[in-house]
Amino acid sequence: MFIASLVKTNFHGASLVRSLAFPAITQRRTHRVSLSRRQVRAVISREEKAVDQEDGKKSTNTQLISSSPFPWQQRSKYTGSKTVTAVVKIRKKMKEKLTERFEHQLELFMKAIGQGMLIQLVSEEIDPETGKGLRSLETPVLGLPKAVKDPRCLEFTADFTVPFDFGKPGAILVTNLLSTEVCLSEILIRDSGETILFPGNTWIHSRNDNPQARIIFRSQPCLPLHTPDGIKELREKDLVSVRGDGKGERKPHERVYDYDVYNDLGDPRKKERIRPVLGVPETPYPRRCRTGRPLASNDPPCESRGKEKEEFYVPRDEVFEEIKRDTFRAGRFKALFHNLVPSIAAALSNLDIPFTCFSDIDNLYKSNTVLGHTEPKDTGFGGYIGGFMNGILNVTETLLKYDTPAVIKWDRFAWLRDNEFGRQALAGVNPVNIELLKELPIRSNLDPALYGPQESALTEEVIAREVEHYGTTIEKALEEKRLFLVDYHDMLLPFVEKINSIKEDPRKTYASRTIFYYSKNGALRPLAIELSLPPSAESENKFVYTHGHDATTHWIWKLAKAHVCSNDAGVHQLVNHWLRTHASMEPYIIATNRQLSTMHPVYKLLHPHMRYTLEINARARKSLINGGGIIESCFTPAKYAMELSSAAYKNMWRFDMEGLPADLVRRGMAEEDSSEECGVKLVIEDYPYAADGLLIWKAIKDLVESYVKHFYSDHKAITSDLELQAWWDEIKNKGHYDKKDEPWWPKLNTTQDLSQILTNMIWIASGQHAAINFGQYPFGGYVPNRPTLLRKLIPHETDPDYEMFMRNPQYSFLSSLPTQLQATKVMAVQETLSTHSADEEYLIELGEVQRHWFQDEEVVKYFNKFSEELVEIEKTINKRNKDKKLKNRTGAGMPPYELLLPTSPHGVTGRGIPNSISI
Repeated sequence: MFIASLVKTNFHGASLVRSLAFPAITQRRTHRVSLSRRQVRAVISREEKAVDQEDGKKSTNTQLISSSPFPWQQRSKYTGSKTVTAVVKIRKKMKEKLTERFEHQLELFMKAIGQGMLIQLVSEEIDPETGKGLRSLETPVLGLPKAVKDPRCLEFTADFTVPFDFGKPGAILVTNLLSTEVCLSEILIRDSGETILFPGNTWIHSRNDNPQARIIFRSQPCLPLHTPDGIKELREKDLVSVRGDGKGERKPHERVYDYDVYNDLGDPRKKERIRPVLGVPETPYPRRCRTGRPLASNDPPCESRGKEKEEFYVPRDEVFEEIKRDTFRAGRFKALFHNLVPSIAAALSNLDIPFTCFSDIDNLYKSNTVLGHTEPKDTGFGGYIGGFMNGILNVTETLLKYDTPAVIKWDRFAWLRDNEFGRQALAGVNPVNIELLKELPIRSNLDPALYGPQESALTEEVIAREVEHYGTTIEKALEEKRLFLVDYHDMLLPFVEKINSIKEDPRKTYASRTIFYYSKNGALRPLAIELSLPPSAESENKFVYTHGHDATTHWIWKLAKAHVCSNDAGVHQLVNHWLRTHASMEPYIIATNRQLSTMHPVYKLLHPHMRYTLEINARARKSLINGGGIIESCFTPAKYAMELSSAAYKNMWRFDMEGLPADLVRRGMAEEDSSEECGVKLVIEDYPYAADGLLIWKAIKDLVESYVKHFYSDHKAITSDLELQAWWDEIKNKGHYDKKDEPWWPKLNTTQDLSQILTNMIWIASGQHAAINFGQYPFGGYVPNRPTLLRKLIPHETDPDYEMFMRNPQYSFLSSLPTQLQATKVMAVQETLSTHSADEEYLIELGEVQRHWFQDEEVVKYFNKFSEELVEIEKTINKRNKDKKLKNRTGAGMPPYELLLPTSPHGVTGRGIPNSISI
């Protein structure tokens, strides 16, 4: 038999001393408690609501004599007080080991006797004696948990007795007495018929790890100037606690947000794994979340990477929840089996085996008969043995083989056609690099002393000859805006020689330019491709390829398109996907947590759009973009991958151009037009990414503008918001330190400025990331359609490989692709990155997600209206996908453009817009 001890505390929280539970004994106990004016002794039980109360007496050492060994059974003898009830919801683990189950039962027992958690109410009103917010006494949460609808949660209740003039609670101090962390879902305070929500969704550290109580504020958003006097000090204290001091190694239980450079990608212990630091003048980059791990070397100053299975630190509330972790583990498990056969074959032959025929590639995918219940595969055995063999084949098919990617699901030869090559520049997984060709000649901005003549080999004569096939002239094509360009020349040429010189695991590449023609029947077709090598006195370095009608030209054209696709895959992954969404978003998240209180309306608006991003970025640094990681192993730039990403950040990234309308105008794919809803008119109407994206962008913009105007009545409210100004200043001067002096950073002086900034951020986290992420496996899962690297240059008549190419061009093509092991490695990663987990939170559900955190009905209406708009947008997109006039969306065997459909079931679906960059 146990009892909960009394809690001795200074009423205003200056000092706390607590004793552990102790066995009940028969004699009475005497307890001395120091009480001050207006102090209230509040002790509670789910069954008993008994209190000791002292009010209005100036006594520095009052002796309370208990007539019962259970202090909470004492009854109040005083008046002038009221009872306030707290309902505490704790989220439990979904899966528990045997030891964890025992610990869970022990925790329930400790909570039942008041040794699990202490909570203390802090009023919005000031105590005139102390100048701080009035506080109740720390009160233990007692009793067995109450059943609730959500099976993941346990509910406890607690009663406080406070003076009638205590005021409205504005914050709650939570202390976890257990030895393990607790996930606090929420606390509801019921006071005189009013229910006040204190949203949690946060992990409360054990007092053993940190003696400081956690501060939980009520759900009502509040600008700094409007903060009630009683909780102003706590608002600042909570912000200080998450900033840390920039020293020492971060511990898993902490929720400290700070900045650091990318100095943890290489491994200085291995010469071949040394990588430059990103975030210095030579290699600028956005900042990442600081972990504080010790340095493994000083030159370069590389942070140690820890043990192989050791995870990088992220603040505790940023860590994946169990469902997400299970999805990730399942992806790794599938990848292990998917790579099993190629790995064994490579090990046995001591070689990484290339594809030798297209059936080698087809065999990577599940057939339609083995898994079909109506047509089981005939093994030649009957009865029990036959059933057993069929079972083995079904399991083998499931574990060792991939689902058929959407790009070849209904038409296995679509990838060969020029129309599909062009369509994917507008409706594929990387539709953000195509630009309008405005003038000729095409010129490079690189130093001609290093990289040769600036003028492209795609001359007017070359282009004029090709457009003649469409019955037009080059002048007319330019005037009618029918010529388009995907230009990777300047981005890639500085790296080509280094990439082509790699001896171990070699790959070959060019710097590419591709010109397209948009025909009157609505098809975008490639006209010509330029592939460039670094200048050389011995040989030609710029090669122009066009489609022809003879067999040799036909195969050469296929190889040229493959090199363009390889470049496109690398730029997509390293620049458009990783840099422009994942890496650029991380400083926004860090600054939001460091400078904006959880009470701040901007924090509350951005919170759903920050979910899981720091965790997925940390995992990427651990095994995806690190030295020797998947990107280096399987993509063209190899060990220069992150240097290329840094160069792109230096030369092209700018915040004001990351919004969709601005990006489209910059690329010439849209023109400014005030009569259009988003202020722009598309040059190609049938540009699925842009057309659907503008619908999403407009809905986000409308929501943000309504929200901002609700909380900021005028421009002065923006400039006088010290938290907001510090937030934007830190994003520019710390998060994107290497770009801090750029003149294009938006000002933050008006409500329009703030709306534009927030719309950009939410678009990047939601629509933009969805458009360039969830199509990775549907388009890249078939290697010939989108090879991530090529291992050979295109053969010329004087090359030794040319004779082999002429005899067997198919083999030359296939042997240029990634090896079987490289292909299955990257396919496994693409499949994982294209997967929605079962706990995904989607943009269309924002009304439901935010309703829980707001008690302001007007704000809830904004989010509900937004969700309703996305329902209509989904209908519009589905209607577009059935419009036969839109050739980039519909056609025989063509997958519809669904990447910006708001909804999706879990799994690899090629659709759905999550709130955040969560994968």
